[in-house]
Amino acid sequence: MTLATNSTTWLTAAEWLAVLRIGLGLWWFESFRHKDKAAWFKRGAGISWGQSVAEKHKWPFVKKGFDAVVVPRPKAMAYIVVLGELAIGLGLILGFLTPIAAFAGILLNIMYFILMISDWAEQGQNFMMILASVVVLGAHAWNTWSIDHWLHLFGG
Repeated sequence: MTLATNSTTWLTAAEWLAVLRIGLGLWWFESFRHKDKAAWFKRGAGISWGQSVAEKHKWPFVKKGFDAVVVPRPKAMAYIVVLGELAIGLGLILGFLTPIAAFAGILLNIMYFILMISDWAEQGQNFMMILASVVVLGAHAWNTWSIDHWLHLFGG
């Protein structure tokens, strides 16, 4: 299936979906790349920032959840967030375990959304990344230009 009926179409619909998947992966990879890893891993910068946001959150369950899950294990959570963004990014870029990467991205974006509910400036990015992930999942965007397709994973 092509996006136009004339012979000048240079990408098929499946290829455009692969472009979306790769672009979303690059977005996650950039989120990983721009983080100060020393600050996150040694000083827990991201975790301490998250705790300051959770402390004044308008929904009490956010502070309770952050205190119960993140505060007791700041180093592990720093690695989970930073390396999770890397894994999601590479999974989407390379098209490897793509449905898992897209679903993990949705979960991480939802967590970011809930944590940052009072800062609507960040929410556009989270909404768009969730939407793109849903399209990747719904359209099986791993069926073109992906390791999943070459290995015949997920029906590819």
